[in-house]
Amino acid sequence: MLSATDNDYMSRVGAGTPMGNYLRRYWHPFLETSQLPDPDGDVKNVTLLGERLIVFRDSKGKVGLMQWNCPHRSAPLFYARNEESGLRCVYHGWKFDVTGQCVDMPSEPAASNFKDKVRATAYPVEEQGGVLWAYMGPAELKPPLPELEWAQVPESQRVMAHFTVHCNWVQTLEGDVDSSHVGFLHRTNMRSGALDSRYVEHDNAPKWIVEQTDYGMALAAKRETPEGDSFYWRINQWFLPYFTLVATDLARTKIHSHIWVPVDDYYSEIWCVEYTTQGQDLTEQEKWQLTAGPQAHIPSFNPETHTLDANETNNYLHDRTAQKAFSFSGIAGIREQDAAMTEGMGALVDRMAEHLGTSDTAIIALRRRLIKDARDLEAGVEPWVASHAEGYHLRSWSAVIEKDAVYPNDPRMRQMAVVPE
Repeated sequence: MLSATDNDYMSRVGAGTPMGNYLRRYWHPFLETSQLPDPDGDVKNVTLLGERLIVFRDSKGKVGLMQWNCPHRSAPLFYARNEESGLRCVYHGWKFDVTGQCVDMPSEPAASNFKDKVRATAYPVEEQGGVLWAYMGPAELKPPLPELEWAQVPESQRVMAHFTVHCNWVQTLEGDVDSSHVGFLHRTNMRSGALDSRYVEHDNAPKWIVEQTDYGMALAAKRETPEGDSFYWRINQWFLPYFTLVATDLARTKIHSHIWVPVDDYYSEIWCVEYTTQGQDLTEQEKWQLTAGPQAHIPSFNPETHTLDANETNNYLHDRTAQKAFSFSGIAGIREQDAAMTEGMGALVDRMAEHLGTSDTAIIALRRRLIKDARDLEAGVEPWVASHAEGYHLRSWSAVIEKDAVYPNDPRMRQMAVVPE
């Protein structure tokens, strides 16, 4: 159980809140580069960490991310003209460059230097891994982009999709450090071969080993194997503040990553990225299967709206007949199954109503870490990994290892987690 005070402290992300200040020490993905392709193209609206923003690509291809309202009289810049290396408000013609500086003020006398004194709030944007990233923290503390492995591989070796869900970022993030739900909620998907179902179904009560690290947490779920002489290990990585690597299958040729970006206190943008680890390209079928096919990870993903067609308004297309016949949950798709659980808790869950058990060890550790780090920042201690891009050089993995190998001291465990140079 988490107190109402701590729950509020952990969940609120707006400007000036402790967790909002903490999150603003990191870079945040907010659009795929393909969604903003053309210089002087469309202006798009974005909400990130509770701030309503607009984004555009200027005549030279530079990306501007700035406040929604014009600094003049708060007219919406969404309707502005994107032309000649700037964004011109259609209300009175004030024009701003990608840094937020007003560069033209035709409604004022030509001799006036008033434009030089007006600046819109704008945030730095970088492009990496087919994604636009924003930094919303103090300019003097701007860190390098995180060196996540999927963002370093060629485009042919990764596939991604992102969509919005109606719930707080922490409660949807928590699902990725909860290995015990896999054998229940996702049981049907496991039996299709998506996961190593034989081991998960044999032991539905994994033993947890959680290691706090500079980058976040290493999360080891240990299960007895049917043979009884080995353990089946599933190792997830949680990189601060909200990047997760799901345990691979036993072949360890592909890794599935999630990113849980806070839109505001009540909505989150979930990014799903699958990438190869051995230099080979993903096949068209492998790319297709992320959002299509009989056992797609996100079968109801709508690429036009970046939402799920199976959602809270239609009960995630829950099928009672399928649930009785072959589907444990009655819901198609791993992401849809998770969304039904996390959105169904309410947009911002009351954690005082919980009754946590030993299977929730990693959940408890994640919450404590987030609260601790935000409090450390209030005390003047900056988050280490925000300024150390190399802290993200790790992988998730799965393995069956004889029982005399004890995590975390076995060198094979460490070797499998480090990204090769």
